[in-house]
Amino acid sequence: MVFILLYLVTSIIAGDFYKVPITVAFMVSSIYAIATTKGKLRRRINVFSRGAGTSEMMLMIWIFVLAGAFANAAKTMGSIDATVSLTLSLLPSEMLLAGLFLAACFISLSIGTSVGTIVALTPIAAGVAVQTGVSTAMVTAAVVGGSFFGDNLSFISDTTIVATSTQGCRLSDKFRVNSFIVVPAAIVILLLYLILGQSLHTPQTTQDYEPVMVVPYVIVLITAIFGLNVMAVLTLGIVLTGIIGLWTGAFDVFGWFKSMGDGIIGMGELIIITMMAGGLLQVIKHNGGIDFIIQRLTSRIKTKRGAEMTISALVAIVDICTANNTVAIITVGSIARKIGERYHLDARKCASILDTFSCCVQGVIPYGAQLLMAAGLAALNPVSIVPYLYYPFAIGIAAILAIVLRYPRRYS
Repeated sequence: MVFILLYLVTSIIAGDFYKVPITVAFMVSSIYAIATTKGKLRRRINVFSRGAGTSEMMLMIWIFVLAGAFANAAKTMGSIDATVSLTLSLLPSEMLLAGLFLAACFISLSIGTSVGTIVALTPIAAGVAVQTGVSTAMVTAAVVGGSFFGDNLSFISDTTIVATSTQGCRLSDKFRVNSFIVVPAAIVILLLYLILGQSLHTPQTTQDYEPVMVVPYVIVLITAIFGLNVMAVLTLGIVLTGIIGLWTGAFDVFGWFKSMGDGIIGMGELIIITMMAGGLLQVIKHNGGIDFIIQRLTSRIKTKRGAEMTISALVAIVDICTANNTVAIITVGSIARKIGERYHLDARKCASILDTFSCCVQGVIPYGAQLLMAAGLAALNPVSIVPYLYYPFAIGIAAILAIVLRYPRRYS
């Protein structure tokens, strides 16, 4: 609550989300959390530090470091400009937004991760925005939204695997039910992007580019589609920028090192936010905040609709508290299964609700890994992307309607 009041409310009142730096908001709320926790100060700080330094947090930070190095090295050697020129020459202007959204949907469905998709496509999307004059936040949001399509549906997505294993149903069954809920939302958003794209105008003449400059992004996309680990993908991309950049004379060895160093430094704020968010959320968990929320919500269930709404609220609130949709599903999965058994809910729909609501919330919280990564690569404030996140909001609405209207009927 301190974080929300200090950052969101103050920014809304001021009419400027840059007035209060998000790092300062996290610092103040973290100090408050430690101050209000019982025990010796050293032990309280240790609780915070454990959350900030978990293996999941360190993995996220490593991805930020590698993504920053790759993105800036590619930009310095001219790879982004070349890829943007290629994209503009291949896609008609009215298809740019829809094309980026579809590409993000396809890649994320193939690799099962939203972060990997965002890393691969955001720099290209940001470059397209500059060339066409469209809002960078809107184009970036199209990529982020599409990335959650696969995060929600892919058979190899960690959220899908966790949701089905906690509810005791098959991946294929959950995919079928989930498709009934989110595919109509995806089609609506695709049509929306086609309509919005009618007002876009690409430059009559695109910049000349060397085809070899496009290779790093092509290789990154191909290896990502084939399921190579995102850290390995980024490392390969960095190596390729060095080889091609040195061969074409875009920079020397020291210039390559400097471009990578500048890119890593540019990710500094995101790394700080990630660590402080992890520590803050660990303190909330340590003090029983998540358990309190779960107990209060589960005490008011009376109907099947109420049971499904409770499951959706549980996973959404825990995701807000942990900023990790997989962790949120793991946290409430067993409780959701007990609720489902007590109220005779279909396990396949329960798994779909868990996954869809976790992806919806994860897709719109400005301190989640996906928005932080997209904002860092596009040089934006993460909050500025939120109003354009049509797809995450759409799947949230679709999931609520599925509960209220008992849809799909066969699984309700």
